[in-house]
Amino acid sequence: MARRPTNRALERSSSIDRDSFEPAYAQLANILRQSVAAGVLRPGDQLPSESQLCQRYGVSPMTVRRAMNILVDQGVVTAEQGRGTFVKPVAMGAATFQLTELQNLFSDPAHTAVRLLETRIVTADERIARKLAIAIGQRTIYIRRLLCMDGVPAFYHREYLIYDPKRPIVESEMEVTALQHLFSGSGETILKCGDLSIEATILTAEEAGLLQAPQPLAAFCLEHLFYDFDDKPISWGWFIGRSDRLRFTTRVGPARG
Repeated sequence: MARRPTNRALERSSSIDRDSFEPAYAQLANILRQSVAAGVLRPGDQLPSESQLCQRYGVSPMTVRRAMNILVDQGVVTAEQGRGTFVKPVAMGAATFQLTELQNLFSDPAHTAVRLLETRIVTADERIARKLAIAIGQRTIYIRRLLCMDGVPAFYHREYLIYDPKRPIVESEMEVTALQHLFSGSGETILKCGDLSIEATILTAEEAGLLQAPQPLAAFCLEHLFYDFDDKPISWGWFIGRSDRLRFTTRVGPARG
């Protein structure tokens, strides 16, 4: 059975600031979200009715509805027709991890350097051809590079590019990576989107040597497949990073203010 918050608990929550530039519906959504984060409203609790919220906060029914729509979109509550609105339980499956540490690495040119190790033309084998949607034996550009942060090796990167002299990506990829363009939001890229996947791996002897790491050592493999604006694969590769120099963190449930 759903628990209803007491009136006393509601009275302790914030009020709408009429002098604020923030719309009343956004303020109400924030108040209710913070009530969930603080435990005043708990998973499974039924929120006060529309009329109760209107009376408690001195707002119109439209303001309440807009606030509820925000909370539903954010996954904080769920609305059940004929029953009411309820606080959603924390769902681990909905957790999303940010690539903030990678973004910091790729978007800080003052501390990050790209060392080009190798670039050459290679013919596509079965795996490369499948990834890039090209014929086996077609020419591709193979690039190996080392990304360093403050002079310390951070990632070893290998990449295959569609061979097309008319495309500017060939020259730009010599100095920076496509992932760097996407993180920085640069308008100079011809990439439309990309698929990223992360999995655990063990450093090979070559990787350990380049990353100045002992063996055996676990590592992260960040594989990428980028597409152009015709939705055709243009670049496939992977970053190898030491597991002791990269962390992925997130929070489940509403964050407290």
